Formats: sequence, C-alpha cells, structure tokens
Amino acid sequence: MTNDGSTPLPPPPPPPAGPPSAGSPGVSYPARLDIRYPEQLNRVTTAFRLILVIPIAIVLGILSGSGSQTTQTASGEWVTTTTATVAGGLFGATLLMILFRKRYPRWWFDFNLELTRFSARVGAYVALLTDTYPSTVEHQDVALDVDYPDVEHELNRGLPLVKWFLAIPHYIVLFFLAIGAFFAVIFAWFAILFTGRYPRGLFDYVVGVGRWGLRVHAYAFLLTTDRYPPFSLR
Repeated sequence: MTNDGSTPLPPPPPPPAGPPSAGSPGVSYPARLDIRYPEQLNRVTTAFRLILVIPIAIVLGILSGSGSQTTQTASGEWVTTTTATVAGGLFGATLLMILFRKRYPRWWFDFNLELTRFSARVGAYVALLTDTYPSTVEHQDVALDVDYPDVEHELNRGLPLVKWFLAIPHYIVLFFLAIGAFFAVIFAWFAILFTGRYPRGLFDYVVGVGRWGLRVHAYAFLLTTDRYPPFSLR
C-alpha cells in the first residue's frame, strides 16, 4: 500500500531478449571438438609415433581414400577408372536428398559422424595430443559431436549447392593455421622428448585448429548446419 492507500502497480516486465547471435558466448555451434589435456606423455611412443600410427592410418585410408586403376581393353586401349571416397559419395547423395526431398537419412549421418570421430582420433594421435592408440569404436580422449539437423526447419534446400564456395575464406585461413599447427607439433615433439609434457599453449592452438576445421567440415561437407562457421579457435 502507498501513503495514499492505493495499491502500487507492479514493475514493468523486462524487455524481451533478442535472439542470440552466432558469436555469443552462450551459443554452441552444432559441431564441437574437445580433447583432454594429458598431464604426462610417453617419450618412447612419441619418438616413434609416425611408425606406430601406420596400421591404423591404413585402415583410415581405406575408408576415406580414393583410388584409380588402369586396365587395358581388348582393343589395346588403356583405360583409367577412379573410385570416389565413401565420404565423397555420401556428400553427393546427401546433397541430392536435401535438395530434392529435404531429408537427411539418419544412418547416413551416423556413419559420417563416426567416420569423423575416427579421423579425429587418428589425427589427435599423430599430432601427439594423446598417447592412447586410436580406437575404431571408443571415443577415448577425443570428444567430438555434431548435432543431427532438423532438415525441415533448419536447412535451406538449395544452400548445399554453394556451401563449399561460401567456405572459401575459411579454407584460406585454415591453410595458414595448419602450417602453424605443423610447426607447433614439431616443437611439441621435442618438448615431450625432453620434458614429457605438451606445452599447454601449443596444445590449445592445435586443438583449436582442429575445432575450426571440424566446424567448416560440418558446414560445407557434412551439410549438417546452415550456420556459417565462426572465425575462431575456441
């Protein structure tokens, strides 16, 4: 009650919050990567990492690599046939499904996600970010996730045709970032051999480059989101 006996009016409601921007700290991009920082790394396996990774790298190469075969026909003509990658074939099939049917079959998405996770585990092992030998099943120290899209409401039917082109600025930046990551891994190799530890700043940088690359991959090739990837290592 106020002094004059009237009931006070309630305070006005706060103004409605606008939609958060893609760069807002509370907004999570629908493709995420995080790798557990190792407090101590094995010097011996680090020294021979490029040899130890060969068997699992062959498996990954079979799944994700393309090849060509040259044969001679009965007329004596040499013919070269090229096989596309599994991921490349799924990219083309998914593009067509979104374009004409506005659908993204869940099992195609699941296969792409697991192949991306497997690739990330092998990449983390090669980059010395973990001592754990890459598994074809378990997530291990690499936490990678991509959100399954609501195709009807979240994806534009024609945008997959030009996403690869729209992502060109990212390709250019990632090219130079990857060069920096290459030298960061070399420096980390020496640091691990002498101290058994991966310098935290270099670790965060290499993981950040991988995180950036994942977002671009999800946008331009996995076709799981229409949100343009942020230019950020975080």
